[in-house]
Amino acid sequence: MTRALVTGGAGFIGSHLVDALVARGHDVAVIDHLSRGHTDNLAGALETGVELHKADVTDVNSMVAAFQAFRPAVVYHLAAQIDVRRSVQDPSTDAHVNVGGTAAVLEAAREVGAPRVILASTAGVYGDPEVLPTPEHAPVAPLSPYGASKAAAETYMQLFERLHGLSTLSLRMANVYGPRQDPGGESGVVAIFAGAAREGRQAVIYGDGTQTRDYVHVSDVVAAFVAAGESAVTGALNVSTGSETSVMELARLLGLEPEQRPGRAGEISRSCLDPSRAEQALGWRAQVPLADALADVAG
Repeated sequence: MTRALVTGGAGFIGSHLVDALVARGHDVAVIDHLSRGHTDNLAGALETGVELHKADVTDVNSMVAAFQAFRPAVVYHLAAQIDVRRSVQDPSTDAHVNVGGTAAVLEAAREVGAPRVILASTAGVYGDPEVLPTPEHAPVAPLSPYGASKAAAETYMQLFERLHGLSTLSLRMANVYGPRQDPGGESGVVAIFAGAAREGRQAVIYGDGTQTRDYVHVSDVVAAFVAAGESAVTGALNVSTGSETSVMELARLLGLEPEQRPGRAGEISRSCLDPSRAEQALGWRAQVPLADALADVAG
C-alpha cells in the first residue's frame, strides 16, 4: 500500500485511475476544481474513503495545503486544460493551467517531501513527426499551444528532478477513449463520434479525414499510470498502441456518414507513437483493440 494523490481525479482518465488505485488497496486523495461537475465519476471511490480536496491546481497555496493534509508518496498529475482548440484561441490560459499548474504541483511535492510525480503528457508534444510510430527521442516540435504547454510542463518535471531530487516521469499519451469520456467539445473524437452514433446524428470531420490517430483505451492508460507509480523510471514514455487509424475509418467503424468541413489550426495530420520503450521499462503494453471496444463506447 502507498498514499497516492491524483490531481484532476474527478475527470475522465483521473477517475478511472482513482478506481484502479483503490482496487489495489492504496490510500487515495483527489484534488479537482469540480467546475465541470464530474463528482459522479467518483461516487464509488468516495464511498470507500477517498479524500476529495476541491482546489484549483494553479493555486500553489491550496496545493501545498492539500499535500500537507495527505502526505502522498506518489503524485499523479492529470489536472489540465485539454482542449487543443481552446489553447489556440486562448494560449495564455492554457499555459497558466498546464505550465503554472504543473509548477504548483511540483512545488507542493517538494515542500512536503513527496518523492515521486507522474505527469499526464501528450502525443501533441511531437507535432507532425517525420517518423511513425514516433519514438521518445524524436524532436519535440508541437503545433499547438496545448502541445507546447505540455512540453514545457515536462521541462519543469526534469528541472525539479535535477534541482530538488524528485523522481519524475512524463507519460505521453496517444488519443485516449473509453467510458466516462464526455462527448462535449473538449473531448476526444471517439467520444464525439460515439455520441453522434448513439443519437443518430451526423458527425463532423474537419479536413479530408485522412488524418490519423493512435487510439488507446482508458483501461490500458490507467494500467500504464499504475505501473509508472510503482516504478522508479524517469524521463518520458509513450503510452500508445503503435497503430494508426484515420478519422474517416473511425467514422466507418461506428457506422457514420460524416459531414466534412475545413481543417482547423493546430491540427496534426498523423499521430502514432512507438510504445516499445514503455514495454521494456514498465512491462506494459496496450491490450484493448479499438474495434472490440467501440461497441461498448457507442452502446
